[in-house]
Parts: sequence; C-alpha cells; structure tokens
Amino acid sequence: MKKIGRLFFNIFHRLYLIIDKLIITPITRLILKIMELSKNLAKSIDRLSGKKSTLLIISLCLAFVVFMFIDNESNVMIDQYAEILYDQPVSAVYNEESYVIEGLPKAVDITLIGQRRHIFLAKQSPSKGVTVDLTGLKPGTHKVSLKYSQRLKSLDYKLDPSTVNVTIYEKESENRVITYDILHQDKLDTKLYINNVEIDRTEVIIKGAKYKLEKVASVRALLDVNNIPYPKAGDITVKDIPLVAYDTDGKIMDVEIVPKTVAANVNITSPSKEIPVRVIPTGNLAFGKSIKSINPSVTTITVYGEQDAINDIQQLDVEIDVEGLEKDKTYNVTLKKPKGITELSSKSMTINVTLANSSTKEFKDISISTRNLADGLVAQAASDEDRKVTVVVSGSDDILENIKETDITAYVDLKDYGVGTHEVDVVVTGTDLKLTYSSKTKKVKIVISEKN
Repeated sequence: MKKIGRLFFNIFHRLYLIIDKLIITPITRLILKIMELSKNLAKSIDRLSGKKSTLLIISLCLAFVVFMFIDNESNVMIDQYAEILYDQPVSAVYNEESYVIEGLPKAVDITLIGQRRHIFLAKQSPSKGVTVDLTGLKPGTHKVSLKYSQRLKSLDYKLDPSTVNVTIYEKESENRVITYDILHQDKLDTKLYINNVEIDRTEVIIKGAKYKLEKVASVRALLDVNNIPYPKAGDITVKDIPLVAYDTDGKIMDVEIVPKTVAANVNITSPSKEIPVRVIPTGNLAFGKSIKSINPSVTTITVYGEQDAINDIQQLDVEIDVEGLEKDKTYNVTLKKPKGITELSSKSMTINVTLANSSTKEFKDISISTRNLADGLVAQAASDEDRKVTVVVSGSDDILENIKETDITAYVDLKDYGVGTHEVDVVVTGTDLKLTYSSKTKKVKIVISEKN
C-alpha cells in the first residue's frame, strides 16, 4: 500500500510541477502585468493585489481545481464495482399455441459490472429482463443464449447460466373428465355436511407434450372449504375453483388446462337425529354387589353427520368400568363420536351408579337361538338337552321382581362354523343392563348341515 501511495504522490507532484510551469506561472505574470496597468485603481485593491499571499491563494485554488478534474477522471478509469442480481425471471419468445418448451430455467443470476452510480441507475431504470428468442426453432433440442436487456451501455453484465439446452415439443390437446376433491373439510362447521358438488362443466381440455398428456391420470377441481363464503345449509355457488392434473402416483403434472378454473354448486346439509343414550357397565362388581340404578345426566342426544351414518345409528352406547366396584360412584364421561358422526349435542355427561346387595333368580327352559349362520346352511340342536338352558340372573331384589322370561335371550354364535357337529358356547343377554346373566349350561352341541 505504501508503494502505491508513493507512486500516486509522485504522479501528482509531477503534474503539479507541469501545471505550475504551464498554467500558474503564466497566469501570475499576466496578473503582474494587469497590476502594472491598474495603478490608477483604488488603493485598497492595489494593496490586496500587491501581497504575495494573495497570489499564493489564487495559485492554490487553480491547482485544486485542476487536481479535482484529474482525480475525477482517474476514478472513472479505476472505480469498478460488481453487484449480483439474484433470481431474475426468464421469458421466452416463441409460438405458445403450437409448442411446449422444457429445460428453460425460470430464473437466472445477473452480475452487473461498472461504477456504483451506474449500477444504481440500472437497478432503478426499467428493463425487459432476461429473454431468449426461440422464434423459428423446430421441435428438438437446441442450445440457446440468454440475453439481458439494459439501457445503460456503460455497464457490463454476465448471466449465470448464459446458455441453456432447451427441448421444443409440439403442443397437443385432449379432453378429460373432471372430478373434484374437497380440501380442509375439517374446517367446516361440524353440524354441516357437504352432501353434493355439481361442477358447471364435465370436461376440460389439457394441452402439452404428448408424453406428458399420456401420464395424466385425472383432472380435479380443488374445492377449498375456506373459500366458501359463509357456509350454511342450502345451495351455494363457488367460483374460480382451480383445476389440477395428477398422474397415477398423485403427483401434479405440468400441463396447460383450459379453462384454468370452474364454478360449482355446493349443496350443504345438516343431517341430524335425536337418539337415546344407553349406558353399558363392563367388568364384574365386588362380590355380593349388584347395580340398583344407573342415572345418566343425559338420556337423549342429537347427533349430526353423514346422512347414511345418521340413518344407521339407533342409540349411543356409553361404557363405564365397574370392575371391583363396591360402593356408589359418579362417573364423568367424555362422549365419543361414532364413525360418520361429526357432532354431538353434548360433549360429556355424568353417570350416577347406585349399588345394592346382590340376589339371584333362575329362569328355566330358555330356548337357544342361532346367530351368524352362513348362507346355505341349517343348524339344529344335537339333543333335547341342547335346545334349552337354565339362566341365572343376578341383581338387586327390586329389579329381579320385575324381570320376565321374555326379557332374556340365549343364543349360540355360529360365525365361522361349517358343516358338522360342533360344541358351541352359550351366550345370554337381557334387556336390563343393570343385571348380569349366565347360563348353567356353558356349551351345547349343534349340528350344521347344508340346505336341501
């Protein structure tokens, strides 16, 4: 750095000597001559101009002006600066109706080289950006050069990349049927349900390279629940639904879709039904104890959801664990939504269970029925002893007094059983879930044969 500084000092010193010899000294002599001719001027001017300090100041001012001029010109030569403009968009000129271009980058980096003020002006002034002219090129692969349009000629620029390989395909078109997907359906009010969507057209045109069109498996309208204005039960028209093409793996295909959007009539319903709540105790109570009463805070509930689920559901089963219970208890239960149900009118409930001492009562000759027998088969008891059972019912005395034989069901589950003689478990249930039911005969023999 010292050598460079000394070099510049020597240069300016020599320039000063030359300027002093060619400019300052002649001017000083000229001033002296003028002073000789101006002896009749006022004494104040004569005294001022006669001082050596005045001549020195004028000489220094002139030297400073010359120095600034030379310094400015030297900066023009040596003050070079570079700045990178990242991700500048690339546009191509070609027949978009007839061809498809692949391999062209969406953006490139531009390095501008020149003086800072010129670069600043270049960034502020309008530009056509980076372009490539593909006019006249035929289908195939071509190496083309990118160009940057900049009005300031005092700047140099470099593009990264500056040349690219592009592939030109002939544009083809096909008709495709539209389907639809519903996005963010969980954002819809849980009491509402999108029952049907009718798109204003059944087909669209897809355009692109032939090999891409062959990969398009579906074109779907993406109905976003967030774009439905004020959703409520009834018919709502939704416009500007975007269309997207997918391949067999569900990946988005880069093809042109005409039109780009569709409109649809969305039918929103609010299916609901009021159903009873059934409390089911699970597990075995403490020895000698029975359930005297079950009092839920909610006995009926309104369910909302899909119409098929609403049609199928008849009651809401709520289980409570009474394993080892030996005294009265209050359960706080969070209600679970069955499959297809989106909302319940109550989220939770309390269940008061009261216990009493347990008694038993026997019911003889309860007939055994069959369930889940496969089609084309018939079943019958192997003997008279296998046709009926004795059922023991346990519970509190006041409940046992009111139970009847018709409230008890005994059956065998023949699912997965085929032709032959089988020993099958006897299952006993009853209408009152506060009671427990058991068969004295645990297994019976059943003969299964084919229908004649």
